[in-house]
Amino acid sequence: MKQLIIISQALLTLSFFSGCVANSTATPPSQNKTLNSITKSNAAKEKDGAMQRSLDNWLHNDWSPTVAKNKEVQEKYMEIEKVQESTKTTSIKENTNNIDKKTTSKKKTTVKYVEKEDRPFTLQEYVDKAAAYIEEKPNDYENSNVKKLESLPAIGK
Repeated sequence: MKQLIIISQALLTLSFFSGCVANSTATPPSQNKTLNSITKSNAAKEKDGAMQRSLDNWLHNDWSPTVAKNKEVQEKYMEIEKVQESTKTTSIKENTNNIDKKTTSKKKTTVKYVEKEDRPFTLQEYVDKAAAYIEEKPNDYENSNVKKLESLPAIGK
């Protein structure tokens, strides 16, 4: 009798699990229309959040230009890129019988410092750039958060 119960339980379990495996209507998640209608499949393509945009703007508009001005950083971590700019000037002179057209062009070479490509990032580089940034833009105690926090009333005293 015990053997019959054990065999029947084993057969029921086997038939249950084989039914789960033999599901012929299974579709991969990327092609499942119901799943795609309730989840965002393009979540990776969305724009960054507000904090990331703010950080990116600060890095692009404040940190990079400020650090790039420092001579020490330029010599250690940047390379020189020469850019030639050409300007054309046209002057027109009118005489009584003819028109004189004179075109002059000037080439101006400017030197820019750009980040070196394909080099490992080092902690010393960050320390040097941070020191250059702090030197250029020192903290103002009057407008800092430290002063604001110190001016708050103490709780529990």
